Amino acid sequence: MKSFDDELSALRKRLDDAKMILGFEALAEKKDELEKLVSDVNLWDDPDHARKVTAEYSSVNDDLTVISDLARDLEDAETLYDLGKEEGDDSLETEIEASVQALAKEFDSLELRLLFSGEYDAKDAVCEIHAGVGGTDAQDWAEMMLRMYLRWAERRGFEVEIDEVSPGQEAGILSATMIIRGRFAYGLLRAEKGVHRLVRISPFGAAGKRQTSFSSFDAVPYMDEMVDEISIDEKELRIDTYRSSGAGGQHVNVTDSAVRITHLPSGIVVSCQNERSQHQNKAKAMQILAAKLVERQRQQRRAEIDAIAGPQSEVGWGNQIRSYVLAPYQLVKDLRTGTETGNVDAVLDGDLDNFMESYLRWERSGGNS
Repeated sequence: MKSFDDELSALRKRLDDAKMILGFEALAEKKDELEKLVSDVNLWDDPDHARKVTAEYSSVNDDLTVISDLARDLEDAETLYDLGKEEGDDSLETEIEASVQALAKEFDSLELRLLFSGEYDAKDAVCEIHAGVGGTDAQDWAEMMLRMYLRWAERRGFEVEIDEVSPGQEAGILSATMIIRGRFAYGLLRAEKGVHRLVRISPFGAAGKRQTSFSSFDAVPYMDEMVDEISIDEKELRIDTYRSSGAGGQHVNVTDSAVRITHLPSGIVVSCQNERSQHQNKAKAMQILAAKLVERQRQQRRAEIDAIAGPQSEVGWGNQIRSYVLAPYQLVKDLRTGTETGNVDAVLDGDLDNFMESYLRWERSGGNS
């Protein structure tokens, strides 16, 4: 039988390292504490506190379950290997090989989780897409990007709440705002912050002419607990109402229910049009504004602002983080990490995990310092 000693020893070390990084024993103690709180019959007397407790319990339990399942599967593989060696049963080699390969992939997924180092990486994300240089093509590209991130979120089982979509003049969209909810949504999506460049044969211009267009993606962590704490002086706001339009869903009506809020001191502008009433749209827009102001305060507290959000630059030439080329060849390449693929269709259909993981590894290695 082929020797699996080295592979299994390497997997055992990866398990021990993961336990140490996650603080497995401390997590187990934390779970016991949280279970007592979760089982308290009076927990939901304070709904906000209850949501925080149950969310923390879910996260802790998830981490412990991942480690426990890996430990069990690794022990099963080691036992099977020992049995095969003792009995000289070569027929078990294929099964052991498959188990080792499956475990290696599971450890890859766990180690991606361990790459998250930001204080708010586990949070939901408020995301914005804006069309940049390129006219109608850029607006169409912005809509393609919106679909790309919606499909990515769907693949991951994340929830998406689209709060505003501004349609383009001829096609596509000028901008979109959405909240993507799921554990590590922000930690993953901050890898996408920046200008995205598309090169293709334009469907809007002269036949056969290549067109380069740009759109931007931005994300900030959405923190319910901090949104409630931040104070916003309504005297510093300009609130405009307008008629909802575009791909707003079945509840968009024809009254002036959409709301755009401008925070005058910072220049931050947020919009919401997809709730049922002007009051609801204003409330949601205020939540998004608060999340943006929290992020702005966080950036101001950091000595190295560029390390968090990167420099603000024109959504155009020379500022892109990634290029998507559809003609004369097909290639998607991240200009920070060098990660690339020729399967452009898959990327545009939401297959972004490899780019995000590469960014996290590049960041951990000091690539953005």
